Amino acid sequence: MRLLLDTHILIWGAVEPERLSRAARALIEDLDNDLAFSAVSLREAAIKAALRGADFEIDVGELRRNLFDNGYSEIAATGAHAAALANLPRIHKDPFDRMLVAQAVVEGLTLITRDPVVARYSGPVRLV
Repeated sequence: MRLLLDTHILIWGAVEPERLSRAARALIEDLDNDLAFSAVSLREAAIKAALRGADFEIDVGELRRNLFDNGYSEIAATGAHAAALANLPRIHKDPFDRMLVAQAVVEGLTLITRDPVVARYSGPVRLV
């Protein structure tokens, strides 16, 4: 299965893996799964780090390097993703989460999330 990790799952997996659910851990550790992260998640993490300061310290460059070192692929944000975003129902207001759903749809990935609102989108979204 090709998986796109939601931002919080991506960060928890890198920084606080004990916060991941068993289901999320199992999917991430399954060697048959291809894991991907979105450049959108890195933007979200960088913005949160800048706004929240000491409350949310993360080196986005180091996170990206570590993801590549662990075999993740990176999904860039494209015009095709923006077009798909325009067609999503307004279930969730968070623009980062909405773009991740659009990317999953366009790229044929399953987005794994712990956010029950994101999981309400039909299509390739799995609540873990």
